Amino acid sequence: MRRVRIQRDLPVPMRDGVTLLADHYVPPGDGRAPVILMRSPYGRRGLFGLYYGRGFARQGFHVVIQSCRGGFGSGGLLDPLGDEHDDGLATVAWLREQPWYGGSFAMFGPSYLGYTQWAVAPYAGPELKAMAVQITASQFRDAAYVGGAFALESALSWTTLTDGMSRRFGGTAALTAPRLTRRAVLSNRPVAELDLVSAGRTLPFFQDLLAHHADPAVPYWDKRDFSPKVGEVDAAVTMLGGWYDVFLPWQLKDYAALRAAGRRPYLTIGPWYHIDSRHGRPTMAEASAWFRAHLLGDRSGLRADPVRLYVTGAGEWRDYPDWPVPGMREQRWHLQPGFGLGPEGPAESGPDRFRYHPSHPTPVIGGPVLLGDSRPRDQRRLERRRDVLVYSSAGLDADTEMIGPVRAELFLRSSTPYVDVVVRVCDVHPGGRSYNVCEGVRRLGPGYGEDVRRVEVDLWPIGHRFRRGHRIRVHVAAGAYPTIARNPGTGDPLGAGGAMVPADVEVFHSPDRPSAVVLPLCAPQG
Repeated sequence: MRRVRIQRDLPVPMRDGVTLLADHYVPPGDGRAPVILMRSPYGRRGLFGLYYGRGFARQGFHVVIQSCRGGFGSGGLLDPLGDEHDDGLATVAWLREQPWYGGSFAMFGPSYLGYTQWAVAPYAGPELKAMAVQITASQFRDAAYVGGAFALESALSWTTLTDGMSRRFGGTAALTAPRLTRRAVLSNRPVAELDLVSAGRTLPFFQDLLAHHADPAVPYWDKRDFSPKVGEVDAAVTMLGGWYDVFLPWQLKDYAALRAAGRRPYLTIGPWYHIDSRHGRPTMAEASAWFRAHLLGDRSGLRADPVRLYVTGAGEWRDYPDWPVPGMREQRWHLQPGFGLGPEGPAESGPDRFRYHPSHPTPVIGGPVLLGDSRPRDQRRLERRRDVLVYSSAGLDADTEMIGPVRAELFLRSSTPYVDVVVRVCDVHPGGRSYNVCEGVRRLGPGYGEDVRRVEVDLWPIGHRFRRGHRIRVHVAAGAYPTIARNPGTGDPLGAGGAMVPADVEVFHSPDRPSAVVLPLCAPQG
């Protein structure tokens, strides 16, 4: 096996005088060659170094893995998302000065490492030839506030994780952060105090997320949102995501922005969740082929069609020319009287009702979270609750494939304008097991009380086959705790404690108020 040399702890100066540390994996031959850059808040050694550092270097690339500021020996203080643009560009300037720099580079990495790529890609110049981003997006604001509702479990677990990694014996933080987060969200403390429970101290980034809500106009997000610039990226981009990943909807918006700008990105979506180890091998294989094609001119490893999707329920990989896939058409599945569900329009009927108690919030079973196993789980225990409306179709006469975006259009009325609307689509097996396929939430405010209003909820996209004899099921609720922070029903600031107001919610399904879930119907294959 060809030998890779490692130069540890190279100092990289930033514009403000802070020094960040990087490890350099030198390919056999030691000559000038293209560079693959990775910028990480999770350290430079371990898996990143062994699998990616050595792995790419063996293929003839110089590899630089740098620790973001404030961690693993790098100077300064970590301001999550806030310094990656300036620090990334300073690192690129440093790369260009190295005697081994071959005149071109690529960037690689999942999650936060993917975000650091988007932070510099529109500004890096023509020497940036390629990017390989996985389970990530060009902005994390909308994933922190899904549909305007605070993604409590993911936000608290990530801030607890990064705080733990900065401490002594921080290598165990990935194991302890989910447990500490779960203990915190079950403590019944106000949201603003949950970091004290999970980490034992105030976590600045968690508090920043509470203080600066999802409005893109809030100045806090100005230097943390790179989505407006995605279409300006000239580098060749390949993306890998998972149907159960917390960032998938916004990763697909990045794909759409590149396509609208005339680019031809590649896209792979598998049956994976965020921390799923199963996407490690395809990540390496696809990135290697991408870098060889765009840095070394060897296109033999690229597939013919740019989009590859795993269709759950069918257990099949499919290749397509684009996303959304050709031939997809929207099909409305209407909520029906008697808790039915079907493509036909609803008959005249009165609304269904439930009461949401924020002091006893509707729980969630499964669904996309950052540090948990987000694979589908049986929902029958949740479906027995009085604060969840459940609408089910008849058994399907034939296999039915849904591949594409999903949304709900509901007509509802709430006793308080401050209420969340949670919608979930499930696949019900003949034996009665009900597995979540996708879900979404929308947080409502003034203007949604008293009168009946039409509310649109974006759900996670899907690529799923509902098999013959299965049923399609839809949940409507007002909570998904602790994935989403409970809505107190008062309009008070998110982090405050205090009074909680129950919400009496009515969901309408009649010819003039045809509540429905809009599913992406495709012709079955195979």
